Amino acid sequence: MIDFYTAHTPNGRKVWIMLEELGIPYKVHEIDLKKGEQKTPEFLAMNPNGRIPVIVDNSAIDSVTVFESAAILYYLASKYEGRFFGYGLDERTYVMEWMMFQMSAVGPNFGNLHYGQNSMDPKVPAFIERFEKESKRIVGVLEIQLGKNEYLAGGNYTIADMCTYTWVAAMLEKQPQIFTDAPKVKQWAQKISERPAVQKAMALSL
Repeated sequence: MIDFYTAHTPNGRKVWIMLEELGIPYKVHEIDLKKGEQKTPEFLAMNPNGRIPVIVDNSAIDSVTVFESAAILYYLASKYEGRFFGYGLDERTYVMEWMMFQMSAVGPNFGNLHYGQNSMDPKVPAFIERFEKESKRIVGVLEIQLGKNEYLAGGNYTIADMCTYTWVAAMLEKQPQIFTDAPKVKQWAQKISERPAVQKAMALSL
């Protein structure tokens, strides 16, 4: 059994999708971010950085705790015989490249744009302009990649797609202007949204 500590955010949803795709038993422990439950001593003992998501894998001989969403996806994909990860070093490296692109570029820039547009008070136009411009550039990178491949890391659906989809889905709803020139990204997101495991995970995590 996996204990899954999470909240309703893109980073939490990507792990939710993976758990549903694998079809393994897990128990959700919702963390109330507004109440600061991610900063309690109990939570910090699992993740010193005080961020969701975290899993505790109790199926191992000694329970294993993993934090950081990409690390969790890597752990689960590796444990379950390379599912959604590939099998050769070259294929797995390619998947990791696009997963790291999400972690280093997609998430931070989309997150800052959303913050600037919706939470910053007073709003700072230069801040918003900077992250809107960079977010559009990042969407352009995804558009080029998806113009050449069915999925981000090639012809197979992988954890790189799970990792990126939740951020793209959120921003398609909240900041659609950054996807004006990205039909391939929209088609990719629609295709992933139709997967039964994705539909279940997204419904549970709303």
